[in-house]
Amino acid sequence: MRPPLLFRPSVARGTVSAMILIEAAIEKKFRPAGLRKRDIAGFLSRALEAAKLPGRVTVLLTGDEQMRHFNRVFRHKDKATDVLSFPAFQLNGNKKLAGDLAISVEMAAREAKERKHPLQVELKILLLHGVLHLAGGDHETDSGQMARKEERLRKQLGLEQGLILRTRNPERRAQIPTFRSSTPASEEHARRGPRLAKDGPAGSVPDKKSPVRKSRAAASVARTKTRRSRKR
Repeated sequence: MRPPLLFRPSVARGTVSAMILIEAAIEKKFRPAGLRKRDIAGFLSRALEAAKLPGRVTVLLTGDEQMRHFNRVFRHKDKATDVLSFPAFQLNGNKKLAGDLAISVEMAAREAKERKHPLQVELKILLLHGVLHLAGGDHETDSGQMARKEERLRKQLGLEQGLILRTRNPERRAQIPTFRSSTPASEEHARRGPRLAKDGPAGSVPDKKSPVRKSRAAASVARTKTRRSRKR
């Protein structure tokens, strides 16, 4: 079975910076719980602007089974996870593309219930975290830069908590170290290349190409071959 992410609509000729794809079964299951596509897309656009991340981002809202598949294929972890990020710089260097995110709505719903806040809030927490990974952040290897940035942006965007500090200290907010890097996170991440994030609840960056880009590259090759055959 091919991942639903492979059927991403092309937006190459448009001006859309944020696109949300929701699996039909997930939308049907969670619409009564407050799943709202327009609200999520609006938040994603604001998060991209706040993070100063240029280029388009597509988000797939899916379930645990699909996320387990992605996690197994791209991170070699045979279990579901909450959010996966596919930064574009490690895929094809196209500056018009920031990357892709995949989120388990089922896992987000369980977390939202446990923390007694709306599903939309939990999805926004995961979206912001994923966007920061797309911007080059790596909280598993840095000295607190991504955590500080997430705290600053979540306040700016009206969120009560960020994923990193919440995961590190569920009872109270941790004190963030004051170390500052002289190199922007995105430049540092690009310089050292893609990394396989450690397994954990606070998001992850796969070490393989996004299924979205693989599909798009294959389609591009097919179109080129078709044009050449027509010229003959």
